[in-house]
Amino acid sequence: MEFLKKLLLYVSAFVPMYVLVFVRLVVEIVNNNLTFNVLNTLNFITLILLIGSGIWGLLWNVKFTTEKSVHIQIVSMQNITDKHFLGYFSLFVFFAIPLDLSLVSAYCVYLLVLVFIGVVYINNSLFYINPLLNILGFNFYDIEYKEDGSEEIKQAKFFFRGNLEEKNQKCWANIKNQNFCFIDKRHKD
Repeated sequence: MEFLKKLLLYVSAFVPMYVLVFVRLVVEIVNNNLTFNVLNTLNFITLILLIGSGIWGLLWNVKFTTEKSVHIQIVSMQNITDKHFLGYFSLFVFFAIPLDLSLVSAYCVYLLVLVFIGVVYINNSLFYINPLLNILGFNFYDIEYKEDGSEEIKQAKFFFRGNLEEKNQKCWANIKNQNFCFIDKRHKD
C-alpha cells in the first residue's frame, strides 16, 4: 500500500505535463494533423488515466491521509520553492512540445523515460518535488522544528499553502516522512 502511495505521488508530479501533452494531442486532432488510430487512442487513454490517478494520488496523500497531525514549533525555515520547480518544468517543456507521440518509437521512449525518472524519484524520496502542488498555491520550505514536549530539533521538507512569515510560530503539521510534510493549520499562540 505504501509503495502505491509513493507511485501515485510520482505520477501526480507530472500531471501538468500530462495535461500539456493531452492539449497538444487534442489540438492536433482538431486541426486534422492527427487521426484517431490505435496509438493516438492509446495515448488519450493513457493520459486520462495518468491525470486521474495523479490527482487521486495527491488527494489520497494530502486530504484522505490517516496520519495524525502533530503540534510543532518552527525553529527556522527557508522557502526553497524556486530551487526545485523551475528545473522540473524544463522536463515538461522537453516532453510536451517536441515529442511526436504519434510514432510508436517516440511513445515507447516517452514511457521509458517516465519509468527511469520514476525509479529515481521514488528511490530517492523526491516527493517534495511536485510542481502540481506549487501550481495549486503551495510553497515548499526546509524547516527545523520541535514537536510539543520535546527539545529535539528535527528537520523536514514541508508544503504550505501561502507564505510562512514567522519563525518560532506554532502550528499543526502532518509529517508523513522527512520529504513530504504539510502544515495543516496555523495557530496564533
